[in-house]
Amino acid sequence: MAETADRVTRFAADLLDAAAAEGARQSRSAKQQLDHWARVGRAVSSGQTAARRRVEAALAGELELADLSEEEGVVFNAEISASIEEQLSAGDYGRVLAGRGVTTVALNDKGEIVEHRPDGTSAVVTGR
Repeated sequence: MAETADRVTRFAADLLDAAAAEGARQSRSAKQQLDHWARVGRAVSSGQTAARRRVEAALAGELELADLSEEEGVVFNAEISASIEEQLSAGDYGRVLAGRGVTTVALNDKGEIVEHRPDGTSAVVTGR
């Protein structure tokens, strides 16, 4: 088998942390664990089995969840979880809420609570 060069890519911090933890249990590096998960996911996602078609039908709302087998339900749940995580990481909810006139708070890199106002200003919240 021909060797292919690794390419630099970025992963979500939670995935990298989980890969490091699971990789340690499996005697793999975090990179090796991510590669393993990606190959397993690719095999599951690309398989055009009857079970895969049933999961896809359930994801599309064309099949009741109760009609899935236990194994199909695991794949369904994994697909939903991955989709939710992808959508959450891509969204800028602060901007959406500011557009609606909502003030939000978040922790900055120093662990301080910062108030973000709809007008675009922000301030560290201090004890009053």
